[in-house]
Amino acid sequence: MSAVVDELASGGVRMALPLLLASSGELLSERAGVLNLSVEGMMLTGAFAGAAGAYASGSAGIGVLTALGAGLLFAALQALLSVTLRADQIVTGITANALALGVTTYGSRLLFGDDARENALPGFDPLPVPGLHRIPVLGPALFEQTLLGYAALAVTAVLAFALSRRTTWGLAVDAVGEDAATADRCGLPVRTVRYATVLLTGVTSALAGAQLALAEVHAFSDNITGGIGYLAVVAVIAGRWRAWPTLLACLVFGLAQSLQFAAPALGLHLSAPLLTTLPYVFALLAVSGLVGRSRAPSGLTTPFVRGS
Repeated sequence: MSAVVDELASGGVRMALPLLLASSGELLSERAGVLNLSVEGMMLTGAFAGAAGAYASGSAGIGVLTALGAGLLFAALQALLSVTLRADQIVTGITANALALGVTTYGSRLLFGDDARENALPGFDPLPVPGLHRIPVLGPALFEQTLLGYAALAVTAVLAFALSRRTTWGLAVDAVGEDAATADRCGLPVRTVRYATVLLTGVTSALAGAQLALAEVHAFSDNITGGIGYLAVVAVIAGRWRAWPTLLACLVFGLAQSLQFAAPALGLHLSAPLLTTLPYVFALLAVSGLVGRSRAPSGLTTPFVRGS
């Protein structure tokens, strides 16, 4: 039974890693007043670009760099529409996701053929930390990650501390998200802050996509993200726009996904469709207010117009 619990914990953290990365950037973007529903598209684009880069170069590292470049380009377009052109953030996000799905599906057919999963990609293998990976439950979960997995954990931790509400940068992000006009009068570069957080979301989301393609399955398949980007947005809401509760929400969603594979060993004879939908059931409960009331940043989805 202990081995099963270890596997459940390890699987839960692996499933949560893409969520952690994507939600860490989305959290900052929403705190700055920009809702990125396009996180799903950013992740999907990063996964495809990472797979394409690794396939063409034979190097997983090149694949990660390609993913990051694609994520930045995607986020720059999103920032242009949301911040500069002041387009509706919900509409642009949903449209961008649909566009990303179509482009990556078509690109996958061209590059990998009809069955992309048959083309094994250069990727990252687990690197257990000697001694630490034998710690019950926590060892397999935290210390049997790939190099990209360790990088994901480090990026998430750095963002949580560096842009928390206890730092100057974090306070600037919150000021812009709460009252952009007042922040502008106080000398804060509102558009720069919003651009920076959207671009950061693109980087973390693309890295999350690369984690899926190059560290989890070593392949690319159509719609490989499967709605994880939307779960990342939900995790931010469930976490009440705070770092550590958001991290906890990601872990809960990750464990729910991992339960699909560990349920038989735990003696839980549940139907596969039920287990597949379990993370989304938790997501609905999270945003329904059952986890407690929360208040979104006052300026969320509100375009900034100087002098308004």
